[in-house]
Amino acid sequence: QVQLAQSGGGLVPPGGSLRLSCAASGRILNINSMDWYRQAPGMQRELVAGFTRDVGTNYADSVKGRFTISGDSAKNTWYLQMNSQKTEDKAVYSCDGEFLIDSDGATWNGWGQGSQVTISS
Repeated sequence: QVQLAQSGGGLVPPGGSLRLSCAASGRILNINSMDWYRQAPGMQRELVAGFTRDVGTNYADSVKGRFTISGDSAKNTWYLQMNSQKTEDKAVYSCDGEFLIDSDGATWNGWGQGSQVTISS
């Protein structure tokens, strides 16, 4: 079975940078998509960045030019690089990946455990 393990996150001052990682383990043939969501207290979950194998990347307007989604297929690890962070970026960030796990087209979709990101001086 596939599992996603997140790392990164923590406390960063305004204007600082953090990188989140989402590592997939298990039998994976290819990635179909990887999305990064965030949820701040009292707010709805928001899609901030996404990658789809056949389409490419997309970003929420609030993070365009500051956040970058990327991946290392050899390591089965995907990243969310967050630069020029603002206080409103404070949230729990979670990765959501869909993977091709069998040559018959079977897929697996699941979430990382979430990472707290706090922006404070």
